[in-house]
Amino acid sequence: MARYPSSGVSYSFGPGALTPAVKVLIITNVVLFVLNLIVGDAMTLRLGLSPQAVFEQFALWQPFTYMFLHSTGGVGHVLINMLSLWMFGTELERTWGTRFFTKYYLITGIGAAATSLVLSLFIDGIYYSVTVGASGAIYGLLLGYGMYFPNRPIYLYFIFPIPARVFVMIVGAIAFLSALGGPGGGVAHSAHLGGLVVGYLYLKGLRGRPLDELKYRYLRWKMGRARNRFDVYSGGRSSDDDDWKSDWKKHIH
Repeated sequence: MARYPSSGVSYSFGPGALTPAVKVLIITNVVLFVLNLIVGDAMTLRLGLSPQAVFEQFALWQPFTYMFLHSTGGVGHVLINMLSLWMFGTELERTWGTRFFTKYYLITGIGAAATSLVLSLFIDGIYYSVTVGASGAIYGLLLGYGMYFPNRPIYLYFIFPIPARVFVMIVGAIAFLSALGGPGGGVAHSAHLGGLVVGYLYLKGLRGRPLDELKYRYLRWKMGRARNRFDVYSGGRSSDDDDWKSDWKKHIH
């Protein structure tokens, strides 16, 4: 049988194989989605995010557990979120490492829940709603992707390529305007907005160390005050040095 040499050309779709944390997150979300289908609404009400339950019944676990549940009305919700987790999360985990990626994912998800809780005190309709889904954390990943890979093309509606940074600005504006209008169409816009905002603040705070940033700024301020107080100037040759050298040379000659 004749053998033909390979052309050496390979084709791939997406970011490649699943990274460890992304794999665990996808498996966890899918398993809980199937379990929720079996158990029903009782599981959603118990583990989903309800501001009324958090404030009145002290259901403090809900800002964590809600991000692993999804709407049982169809597979579209969990499918889109898990596809986004794979597309954006895989490359971020390779860049950041599993430990920081996992920490960032959980912080943005919980931060999105905290945003919904705060807004529920001011916007009608959110207080008595129940939020489920990983969308808050997914929006945090999208923000991180746009910051670390700003020029990577993202295909809007799988057709129009736009830079990642522009895509983040578009979805951020949509989330902000939608959150102002309260819950609509079963979409937790406040959680989306929270994921973006918390992700940005976390990454800008020296990778999650805002106290170190504040300490650095304070030390710089103290050094600046000390420099002004004692008339300390940066080193370097001045015109006075040149005049002194010229006078010294005249005395020598």
